Amino acid sequence: MPKVQQHAEREILEPIALCDSKGNLNPAAIGFSRKSLIDSNLSGHFMRKKKWNNWCVFGEDIMFSASIRHMDYAVICSVYFLDYETQRYFEKSITVSLGQRIHMPNQVLETITFFDNEMSIQLIHMQGETHMKVTISNFDGEFLHADLQIEHPVNDESLNVVIPWNRQLFHHTAKHYTLPTSGFVKVGDKRYNFNSEDSYAVLDYGRGVWPRKASRKWASASQRLGNQRIGLNFGGTWTDGTGMTENAVFVDGQVSKISEDVIFTYDKNDLMNPWHIRSKFSSDVNLTFTPFLQREANINIGFVNLNGYQMVGYFNGFVHLQDGSCLSITELLGSIEDHKAKW
Repeated sequence: MPKVQQHAEREILEPIALCDSKGNLNPAAIGFSRKSLIDSNLSGHFMRKKKWNNWCVFGEDIMFSASIRHMDYAVICSVYFLDYETQRYFEKSITVSLGQRIHMPNQVLETITFFDNEMSIQLIHMQGETHMKVTISNFDGEFLHADLQIEHPVNDESLNVVIPWNRQLFHHTAKHYTLPTSGFVKVGDKRYNFNSEDSYAVLDYGRGVWPRKASRKWASASQRLGNQRIGLNFGGTWTDGTGMTENAVFVDGQVSKISEDVIFTYDKNDLMNPWHIRSKFSSDVNLTFTPFLQREANINIGFVNLNGYQMVGYFNGFVHLQDGSCLSITELLGSIEDHKAKW
C-alpha cells in the first residue's frame, strides 16, 4: 500500500499581516515561515484577543521562566524556577488590572516591560539580544534577581506558524530555540550562573483570537547535544484538524519543519510514567520522554481557568529531518506540558 502522508504546509516568504481590516484572519497569512515575517495586527474581537510572551531558559543547574500573558480583560505575569538537583521549585504569579497598561507589541522581537510593587519583568530587545531582568521582593520568602543576556544568532531560523480554526478564531505563534544565554539568577543567597556554551533559551510567542476552551500538549527541548544545538517543538490536540502543525526540529539554528501531526501517548493516571510521541502516519518521529519531576500549574481568576501539568525529563529516540537524515536523540533535557484552559 502507498504511504499515507499529510499535506505539506505553505511556506510564507514575504512580510504579511495576520488580520484583515475587520480584524479577521487574513487567509494569505495561513502557513509557516522560518523568519518573523507576520505582523500580529490584532483588532476588534472585544475581550477575546490573546497575547502571550513566554521565555524559558534551560541552564546547567536550573530551569527559569518568565511570562506575560495578556487576556484582553486581565494580565497574568508569572515567574518560576526549578533546581534540577534539589528539585526545589517555586512559582509566583500576579494578576494585573487593566488600569495598568502593558503594551504587547505586534512583532516578535520587541521590548516589553512590566513594573509592579511585587514583581518587575523587563524584556529589552536591542542589537540582536534580549536582556531579561526580573526582580521579585518575596519569592518563596526570598529576594529574586535575574539578569540574563539572550543572544539571537543572525543566521538562526525560527518557527512561525499561523493556525486557522476559522476566520474569527486563529493563532499566530513564533518559537525561537537554542538561543545562547549568559548571566545569573539569584534567589536569596544562592546564585545560579548561566554560560552561553551550555544554557539555551526558548521564546514562545503567541497572538490571536483563541477558542473559549482549549486543550494543548507541548513538548519542548533546547540543549546542546554533542557538538550541536538541538531544539524540539511538538504540539498535540491544539492544532488538530487545522491543516497546520507546530512541529519542528532545530539543528544549529536551522529549522526542519514537520507537517505531520504527532500523537502523544501517556498514562493519564500517572504522568510520571514514560510518554511517547509518534508521527501520525509515518515513522518519522519516534520519541520517548522519561520525566523526573512533575509541576502543577493552576490559575483561576474570574473568566480565566488554566489547569495543567509540566513534566521535566529526558527525550530519547529519533526524528527524520527534511533533508532525509535521521537525528538521534539521547538524554536530551526538556519538558512536556499538558494544559486545559477556559479563557
